[in-house]
Amino acid sequence: MERLNKFLAHAGVGSRRQVETLIQRGRVAINGKVVRELATHVDAAIHKVSVDGQPIRSERKVYWVVNKPRGYLCTNYDPSGRPRAIDLVPQIAQRVYTVGRLDEASEGLLLLTNDGDLANRLMHPRFGVEKTYLVQVAGDPAPEDLKQLLKGVWLSEGHVKAMRIKREKRQKDSTWLRIVLNEGKNREIRRMLAKRVAVALLIGASTNLRRGLAAPVAARAAHSGRVD
Repeated sequence: MERLNKFLAHAGVGSRRQVETLIQRGRVAINGKVVRELATHVDAAIHKVSVDGQPIRSERKVYWVVNKPRGYLCTNYDPSGRPRAIDLVPQIAQRVYTVGRLDEASEGLLLLTNDGDLANRLMHPRFGVEKTYLVQVAGDPAPEDLKQLLKGVWLSEGHVKAMRIKREKRQKDSTWLRIVLNEGKNREIRRMLAKRVAVALLIGASTNLRRGLAAPVAARAAHSGRVD
């Protein structure tokens, strides 16, 4: 027996936190009966688990890196039928999901996987995994603006701050910044910068593990590759 959220994460439905939301919203059923209790345990040998009516089975873990263009969503379900990052890799047989998110207007590196444990390790703030972004902002931000982002600003979820900020280059009437965070709240970079400057373009550049693994941003053209 194992906890339902762990089973669903291992089956590639989503990260631990994502599948907990599915359970709480009544989208998960065991033997046809909806369950909402997070402490529920399941035995894959005798229980039939489904999400939104679709049966869930354990899958082998797969890992894909994708260069998401602007205009694509980091979600597995969009009622409006807009393009999704997972649509860029129709050849994947497993049910994968994006680890972290880049908003619709942003582009850059994404990891797609069905490995819930890895997704949790990469995204939960307690593991301190760094996320690097290249951001094009209007004008030339004053040193005071960047210092304030390092000190932190207040968002609706609380106090957030950048770990590091580096000016990369000037480009006509804009400036490119390299910003490093160790957590990834919804549209965090854009909302942080909106307190000080206007964002023109945001690119997800890399995710670095403590042991030194780094995946650089891919070329601008949308493409994908499997990580073996």
